[in-house]
Amino acid sequence: MFQFSAPPPLSLYIHFPWCVHKCPYCDFNSHAIKDAVPESAYIEALFRDLEQELPAVWGRTVQTVFMGGGTPSVFSPQAIDRLLSGIRARLPLNPGAEITLEANPGTVEQEKFAGYREAGVNRLSIGIQSLNNSHLQVLERIHSAAEAVRAAQAARCAGFDNFNLDLMFGLPGQTPEQACDDLRAAIELQPAHLSWYQLTLEPNTRFHAHPPVLPDGDRLWDMQNQGHPLLAAHSYIQYEVSAFAQAGKRCRHNLNYWRFGDYIGIGAGAHGKITDGGQGIITRRWKQRLPQTYLETAGSKTCIQDQRNLTESEAVFEFALNQLRLKQGFELDGFESSCGLQRHWILPILKEAARDGLLVLDRSKVRHTDKGWHFLNNLLERFLPEEAQHAGSNPD
Repeated sequence: MFQFSAPPPLSLYIHFPWCVHKCPYCDFNSHAIKDAVPESAYIEALFRDLEQELPAVWGRTVQTVFMGGGTPSVFSPQAIDRLLSGIRARLPLNPGAEITLEANPGTVEQEKFAGYREAGVNRLSIGIQSLNNSHLQVLERIHSAAEAVRAAQAARCAGFDNFNLDLMFGLPGQTPEQACDDLRAAIELQPAHLSWYQLTLEPNTRFHAHPPVLPDGDRLWDMQNQGHPLLAAHSYIQYEVSAFAQAGKRCRHNLNYWRFGDYIGIGAGAHGKITDGGQGIITRRWKQRLPQTYLETAGSKTCIQDQRNLTESEAVFEFALNQLRLKQGFELDGFESSCGLQRHWILPILKEAARDGLLVLDRSKVRHTDKGWHFLNNLLERFLPEEAQHAGSNPD
């Protein structure tokens, strides 16, 4: 049984399942808009969903809110205002909570930025992906490079001094020079935060079914070797595998994920993780994925597509999977407080990884070596529960 002296910090994730166009690389639960988005009905469904979650988090304060998708910015500022007001009426929200909304750079979305700010959103995450029109066309993005630039400018004019730009590298046909040109152009827009990550071909996407030709390993290596110093030279400090922030602007919501915090998940296909300290359990649950099914079942037991309680070994793996994405490593005291387990559950794996030169154990502090950071996937595999390792092995 897990034993907690206090529950982990609590966040709220809200999923919006609609987007204007389904991109060929996207494996998120998103659905292209066919008719009008049912704004009012969906907000009501979110309230019913949230109310069903409340008994599990009674008395706890939400520290961060993240509205993701899909494309939340297809919803009007009025709908977002109604949503945030309803959330505040139903559970305690920290007065200084970070409240993020994901937005597309399209002109229509830009016109809504000031309204989102007035509704209480204090952080935008804008999915520009590239600032090269040829690459945007290959990715089937519906905005241009010029619109992406205007979106960043519009965010600042609307009062957002804290906004993120999502940028990809390793795009079909992209050279290291083009990847760095994208980075320079993004840096010129002066976002507080940059998410710079490699395009991967995920199952159940059109790119996976019909793979484009991507840059080889040497070119990807060159992109990272040239891009990371460029970001550092402009005061963007890497604090996670693909996250770079100016001082004081790390994403607090994502940090809560990576530190194995708790989060309520509401919306179609949303996942959540909740700790019950009294019962000594950690529960993961997720909601119905299809928007229409979610709308019809929100607030009922049928809306919960599935849920399961973590075993101790699963919690150790999930903790490592998240915490070791952070450059700063972690403290063993943090493992005990976040996981509700004594350190002997994780120490043997840490010591073995240290013997192999992947980690450094300095009293109660755990951090990567350069080798461990470079071979992060190999390091993380060591924390897999034994049954998962056996299941993944091939006797041939």
